[in-house]
Amino acid sequence: MNIAVLGIDLGKTLCSLVGLDREGAVVLRRRMRRPSLAAFVQKQPRCIIGMEACCGAHHLARQFVMGGHEVRLMPPEYVKPYVKSHKNDDRDAEAIAEAATRPTMRFVPTRSEEQLDVQTLHRARERLVGTRTALINQLRGVLFDRGIVIAKGRPKLNLWLRENLPNNTILTARMQQLVHDMVHELHSLDHRIKQLDQEFEALAKSDPRARLLRSVPGIGALNATALAAAVGDVSAFAKGRDFAAWLGLVPRQITTGGKPRLTGISKRGSTYMRVLLIHGARAALPYLARMDTQLGAWLQALLQRAKRNVVVVALANKLARIAWAVMSNQRPYEAVMASKG
Repeated sequence: MNIAVLGIDLGKTLCSLVGLDREGAVVLRRRMRRPSLAAFVQKQPRCIIGMEACCGAHHLARQFVMGGHEVRLMPPEYVKPYVKSHKNDDRDAEAIAEAATRPTMRFVPTRSEEQLDVQTLHRARERLVGTRTALINQLRGVLFDRGIVIAKGRPKLNLWLRENLPNNTILTARMQQLVHDMVHELHSLDHRIKQLDQEFEALAKSDPRARLLRSVPGIGALNATALAAAVGDVSAFAKGRDFAAWLGLVPRQITTGGKPRLTGISKRGSTYMRVLLIHGARAALPYLARMDTQLGAWLQALLQRAKRNVVVVALANKLARIAWAVMSNQRPYEAVMASKG
């Protein structure tokens, strides 16, 4: 078999393989268990291996690259148009192999083990924050069901718990014990989240790219480490707009008959990173809008004609483009003063 392109449809236990020769004809169709996949690929001559960028793909991609193969990872939504007729695993593998040969296809850079470690830490922190929010909401619900209404905000909840919980006569003894247990669990979550934050702070100081990203307003340790781990090779993006589009911060375009129409942001890519950038932009907006810089003048003009939340998202888009420029030029961000007159 003269395999030039090998398409692999990854599964948890079974994987489908389709091999194409240099003319694009199918010369191999096979299904095998995932543990035997690496050994099979190592026996093949050097070729292009196409896979969807899904869970476990980056680990296999690193193994295949070490064997001398060229690995091309693709977003699953970009492979779907190449599926012919009814969908099955063999058709998916054939579509992956065909999509990997297209010159206009956009590929996902293979992430290193260190990048995946940082992304896993961010996912763990996101899960803990979600659990803490759910616990706080449940605690408020328990108190509200007993006629105790607490104003919004974690400080107000902490103040009520500190001043009223020890001598509370409204709650029964069992409910007081339950609330104490929930408060103890809440403090435990706070401690675990704080430990991860300290770890991200240390990572942001040791990683050169994260240190560069922290020079951008609105980008702290969380944003810097998340972006540095997710981007990998910044040369994959030709310009800042491509990077912002990858994060889903550019308007969705619907054009037909030569009439362009722009809607809300596309919300493509990682929701987690987009949320971090938007929160960072919201925190930095008051400070940046007061500065006598080109960015500050742009924000002041935008605040006069658009709603504040729209300005926040627009600023997040701008910060994403600045972050791309910082990583591409390997230079920290420097504010440009506004021209006089």
